[in-house]
Amino acid sequence: MITTKGLRKTFQTRRRRQTTTVDAVRGVDLSVAEGEIFGFLGPNGAGKTTTLRMLATLLRPDGGEAMIFGADLMADPALVRRRIGYVAQQGGTTDGATAREELVIQARVHGIGKAEALERAQAAVDAFGLTEYADRPCKTYSGGQRRRLDIALGVIHRPRALFLDEPTVGLDPASRGQVWAEIRRLRAQGMTVFVTTHYLDEADSLCDRVAIIDHGEIVAEGTPDALKSEISGDVVIVGLGGGADAAAGVADRAAQAQKALADQPYVRKLEMSAEDALRVYALDGATAIPQILRALEGAGVEPDLVQLQRPSLDDVFLTKTGRTIA
Repeated sequence: MITTKGLRKTFQTRRRRQTTTVDAVRGVDLSVAEGEIFGFLGPNGAGKTTTLRMLATLLRPDGGEAMIFGADLMADPALVRRRIGYVAQQGGTTDGATAREELVIQARVHGIGKAEALERAQAAVDAFGLTEYADRPCKTYSGGQRRRLDIALGVIHRPRALFLDEPTVGLDPASRGQVWAEIRRLRAQGMTVFVTTHYLDEADSLCDRVAIIDHGEIVAEGTPDALKSEISGDVVIVGLGGGADAAAGVADRAAQAQKALADQPYVRKLEMSAEDALRVYALDGATAIPQILRALEGAGVEPDLVQLQRPSLDDVFLTKTGRTIA
């Protein structure tokens, strides 16, 4: 129900009397199904928020097209706004106002009559677990409470789709879990939810499908399980830092380790990460670890870490871009 084709946005920056063009979003193609939680995953500066702000009609695209529940983003942005909710990363609550006051005002802004606005505000207070503090100033709320109110404000007019920009940034684990529960509840009610995030566990656990963006371009798209299945087997992390006093020898140790392991039959692929670690992709990591250690010992390489893990979305990002999201 949300589709984009060739969506792009550039910005002009001026520094030291020189103007530079920055391609923030470079021809993004997306397709989001009705009633799913769609995750937009990528590092900071990848183009997530710019894409979201375009879809929310807050930025006009420089090119491409998008349709949101039958409304043309470029031709009829007012209709798009009536069909979506948007929650910015910074939130939109006022310190001195109460949750109930915020909800009523937001409903009235959307053209809802006073009596119905009061009813919807009460329904939102109940649904989002705000009852105990609904009539206290927002400045007294915790981060998680305030974020739940942000989401309630985003859906008070009952949109068909909700756009959430980094909804759990800065929250503690318990508050993050509460926000996830609210997002799942909205999806269960039939709402389409579009979430930007740079948290790997959030994209993996929360989202039905994920698009990974880097430098303004989509590098992978699919369900988290499907994306991870592209990297079959296990990942063995081999640390080669050797301590702070041995940083200068990392490159040599990495070269020796890769030479020792390159032709081993149990190794599918080798990749260096930014953390001075060699990622060894093997079909059976548990079986491969003793063989890896023997091969490294024969090459005179002593690792400072050996760790087995299943492929993650960060491994997908690393495979596609040559670096980790972190």
